[in-house]
Amino acid sequence: MNHRNVRIVAQHLLSDNWYLLKKIDFELQRRDGSWQALSREVYDRGNGATIALYNLAQRSVILIRQFRIPTFVNDHDGYLIETAAGLLDNASPEERIRLEAEEETGYRVRSVRKVYEAFMSPGSVTERLHFFVGEYHPEDRVSDGGGLADEGEDIEVLELPFDQALAMVDDGRIMDGKTIILLQYLKTVIPPSPALMILVAGPYRSGTGDDPAAIAANLQAMQACAAELLQAGHFPLLAEWVALPLVQLAGSQHVGDEVYQAHFHDYAKTLLQRCDAVLRIGGESAGADQMVELARQRGLAVYHDLREIPAVGRR
Repeated sequence: MNHRNVRIVAQHLLSDNWYLLKKIDFELQRRDGSWQALSREVYDRGNGATIALYNLAQRSVILIRQFRIPTFVNDHDGYLIETAAGLLDNASPEERIRLEAEEETGYRVRSVRKVYEAFMSPGSVTERLHFFVGEYHPEDRVSDGGGLADEGEDIEVLELPFDQALAMVDDGRIMDGKTIILLQYLKTVIPPSPALMILVAGPYRSGTGDDPAAIAANLQAMQACAAELLQAGHFPLLAEWVALPLVQLAGSQHVGDEVYQAHFHDYAKTLLQRCDAVLRIGGESAGADQMVELARQRGLAVYHDLREIPAVGRR
């Protein structure tokens, strides 16, 4: 294939073991009009397609994790978190991505929409990648997914909160280019995160032997998390902020006395009814675990790391 400013001189087949690797000798006309002789190795593996599956109501995405040997030999553990993808193999991009989505994730998506085409590594690879998005629903799952074992696939399916996926891009847990591109695109589809009222639940008395200094340290740890939540635009609450003054008004003289035991956790449960989520921190705590269980029964989000919680209006 020759064009006005490119002349293909020769093509040398270097390998057809997996896909085609060629050395191409060509002449390129420079901007000053002169011709320059060049040689490049070109890897032809065909074109491909990829898809980001998202659920608008849940603000979640479906991703996969699988082993990639090229990343392993380049100072990575080899397990990449990615969007579902595959080579076209003579199918249309839409047909192929529907098949790949079902094969790898187990979801048979009802509709898909193409958003981009891009060359992902144009310095050496011919592949043109077709980017799709599609909304999934729980009832769309028809299998466990996981890919094809006879093709060496051992795929783990991940359903993640959208904001957690974005945070994983920021901190390097997601390093796959096509996945980063599609997650950035989904920012235009999925609305920004709302401000949440979040109950910070952690050890208060647990493990302290009711030592005042140890109790104060536990309270400080929860308040430090509350400060970070406030910085992120959320409204943090500690059960201790509300329940401790109330049990004192009810007649409690010290932490752990009969009045405290009778009322503290009931006040905390009442407070939870006004919250949108729970952040569970720290070590063992029967009271904090009870708040987590009640939150789950009510269908509230439960977080275990500040990094999982989206900043308000994240874009």
